[in-house]
Amino acid sequence: MTSLPAKPVRRIGVYGGSFDPPHMGHLVLAQSAREALSLDRVLWVPVGHPWQKTDAAGHRVTEAAHREAMVRAAIAHQSGFALDRREIERDGPSYTIDTVRELQAEHPQATIFLIIGQDQYERLNTWREWRELLTRVTLAVADRDGRSAATPRSLMMVWHRVEPVPMPPMAVSSTEIRERIGAGASAASLVPEMVPAVVARYIDQHHLYRAASGTTAAA
Repeated sequence: MTSLPAKPVRRIGVYGGSFDPPHMGHLVLAQSAREALSLDRVLWVPVGHPWQKTDAAGHRVTEAAHREAMVRAAIAHQSGFALDRREIERDGPSYTIDTVRELQAEHPQATIFLIIGQDQYERLNTWREWRELLTRVTLAVADRDGRSAATPRSLMMVWHRVEPVPMPPMAVSSTEIRERIGAGASAASLVPEMVPAVVARYIDQHHLYRAASGTTAAA
């Protein structure tokens, strides 16, 4: 688990996900949130055992050690970013509410910003203890194509704080990256439009997402 700096930290961004693999869209959103919201630190929190990560084909998320290593490589030289291992270390499914409670206990004076995309905002009401989660965080929601995310109907009657995060259009997804590699493309061929070079090297060195390896993961 990564420790925060000794000086007081007042604004903490929490950026969770499977990061399977981490890609340029992830980096741009995290950077945009840090700058737009003047965050002291953005914690990247790879999930350990994601409870919503299955699909009809039965694909499973790549093992945590690989995802952690890719995130470490992707953010190694990015100012204000840190890897937080608490969900990897936690037994059982990964729930954001548990992570937020722990961070608030550790930093009671800090404001927690939960960095999410519009798709996550739309289905936030399916998250564990989502009503309590909304009382504990400010949502930092990606503002795509110059348009702020509309409040989902499921959340309209529930008070919550939202800060839009302006970011450029990013036509990239972990699913597409895995599919391209599974179809025979090298990860290096996806640099720099889709993945950072350091992540591409890791993927190719460890033969991740190849169809024969069985490591292709769900979206």
